Amino acid sequence: MVNHRRHLIADMTIPTLCYTGIDTELLFTHNQPLPGYASYPLLAKSSTRAIIEKMYIDLIALAKRYQTAVILDAMTWIASSQRGAMIGLNEHQLRDFNLDAIDLMAQVRDRCGDLPTLLSAQIGPREDGYQANNQMSANESLGYHSAQIDTYKLTKADFITASTLSYPEEAAGIVLAAKSANIPVVVSFTVELDGNLPNGESLEDAIAKVDGLTKRYASYFMINCAHPSHFSHSFTQQPWEQRIKGIVVNASKCSHAELDRCETLDSGDPFSLGKEVAEICRQNTQISVVGGCCGTNLDHLEQIMKNLRES
Repeated sequence: MVNHRRHLIADMTIPTLCYTGIDTELLFTHNQPLPGYASYPLLAKSSTRAIIEKMYIDLIALAKRYQTAVILDAMTWIASSQRGAMIGLNEHQLRDFNLDAIDLMAQVRDRCGDLPTLLSAQIGPREDGYQANNQMSANESLGYHSAQIDTYKLTKADFITASTLSYPEEAAGIVLAAKSANIPVVVSFTVELDGNLPNGESLEDAIAKVDGLTKRYASYFMINCAHPSHFSHSFTQQPWEQRIKGIVVNASKCSHAELDRCETLDSGDPFSLGKEVAEICRQNTQISVVGGCCGTNLDHLEQIMKNLRES
């Protein structure tokens, strides 16, 4: 298996598909309870493990159909010590889940063949990603996230994706931990309806702060867990925007507060979503990584890829 860790991630210019909506699909479509919103415990059950495996296989099949690269994201978004302790797991159990999640993706990649296929070790916020409460300094974040990142040194993960982050200091700590472990890392912020982070900072300021604290170690930045209508106006053809190479979108136009209150899945309009994502990419040609987050499924991804091909 070719290891794409360095050259491909450092120069992410080819169209690449990803999918981080597995959690909501498991919860709402497959009716699987997610304690503390953690999906990785489902890897321990053969029936739900098979569902997750099929999602990866279907994603690769879609990418092959549209001749794009693909990123498989591990089910480890909140498989860190504080979030794990909330559902009764100790550090040894968390380590095993993190290792197993990467191993499952590696097995799927070996079986399906390389497009190329990148394996992303997902890391999420210590607190609620929709809020910026109990903020850490960059050094505190480095200390907290290092254990999970050090575990990934033992795996076939190609890089780390820090997803749904709400303030730059936590992102900087994760980047510094990845740098210490000599693993490439991508930072993905979430934004509110106004296009700013949950802590009120602009994307421009947040990216500048992370790059300043880490000497630009992050391979690139992304936006995730937000609808295109929440952030499309943030792109005004400024130089700093070249650091954003990925958008992984929600199906719903609802705010984060509204999504927290939803008892049913808002899957939005796949056709409109595909057009909106393609339009953002048409106007911002540095964006090569696209995908679906909360509320999306293969129908949304199909429309995104179809519209990208036509644009």
